[in-house]
Amino acid sequence: MAQAAATVRRPAVRLWPLTLIAGALLATAAILHAMGRVFLCTCGRVRLWAGGVHTPDNSQQLSDWYSFSHIIHGMIFFGLLWLVARRLPLLWRLSIAVLIECGWEILENSPLIIERYRQATIAIGYTGDSILNSLSDVAMMALGFFVAVRLPWRWTVALALAMELMTLLVIRDNLALNIVMLAWPVEAIRQWQAGL
Repeated sequence: MAQAAATVRRPAVRLWPLTLIAGALLATAAILHAMGRVFLCTCGRVRLWAGGVHTPDNSQQLSDWYSFSHIIHGMIFFGLLWLVARRLPLLWRLSIAVLIECGWEILENSPLIIERYRQATIAIGYTGDSILNSLSDVAMMALGFFVAVRLPWRWTVALALAMELMTLLVIRDNLALNIVMLAWPVEAIRQWQAGL
């Protein structure tokens, strides 16, 4: 009897973090909409990949070069949550990671951060993400989280470094440079990035 009760309760336990994730995604979309973000690219099309960094499609479509940074976010969140909350079930740790990423998407699309990107980085024409792109960024983070779940930590670190190097070589930008340029802009880096 006790075993049957445990079996009945187990799906409900899994339902809570999934409900939290769905609620976070809906709330993020609603908040971004209230902030004036558009749902889809104003260009009128939805694309799986937008490869041009300095184009109107960047940060508007399902994925772009900055999607790799969000995959790395997921890897980092998994590692940090493994260190501080490894006793929590995996879905609860994922829900925490989703909440953090949703919070970042809202902050990233605030007038303060958009203006900071324009002033401190090469993203002079940046106007913020579409809601589609923001939600896709959260999905990319979840992908990175699950990659980190499946791979040994050394492979996860190697993959993250490979993505950082690839984006550095192709678009002269990556997660590390983004953080540096937002926090402590370096004019030499900005000029190098503008040379693309």
